[in-house]
Amino acid sequence: MYFAALLARTHDGWEASDTELDDVETLSDLTDLAREASVDEDTVLVFIEQEDAWFGVLRVEGEEDPRIFVSDAAAAARSSYGEILTNELLGGDDDDPAADLDALDLDGTEDGEPEEDGADTVDLPAQAGESVPTGPAGDREILADLGMSEKELLALETDALSEIADALGAGEVLETVR
Repeated sequence: MYFAALLARTHDGWEASDTELDDVETLSDLTDLAREASVDEDTVLVFIEQEDAWFGVLRVEGEEDPRIFVSDAAAAARSSYGEILTNELLGGDDDDPAADLDALDLDGTEDGEPEEDGADTVDLPAQAGESVPTGPAGDREILADLGMSEKELLALETDALSEIADALGAGEVLETVR
């Protein structure tokens, strides 16, 4: 079970909204969702948590590239929404389907003809999660300027999103959408 919420910084403080990730298939989709919640291109945080197995934070500010942190890359890579984050962090698939063609080992044959030695297989890139490191990955200082140090972020275990929101002064706001 997932919990996902958006925290958008406004002139009056933080505004929270729970969010459905059903239509999110790529990092671009997730980033667009965050940008839609932005007020005057201020900071928006997307929190994703899977039942205390892992949590992730995506930070979007205006048109800048998103910043990402996940608490356990290996656990996140095994889940559909976590895979979106870890692919970006670990240099996995991008949003460009043409990149899949670049990764193929084309043998120069035409129209699916087998190679002369009888082999007709194509080497594909490794699947996500096969060599993903266990433990935190991404921008460990993603929240440092907002009130949560790298050391505090790395020490989080259970109920991490509530602790992050408390450190940012948005604990009560987040609880309204839980």
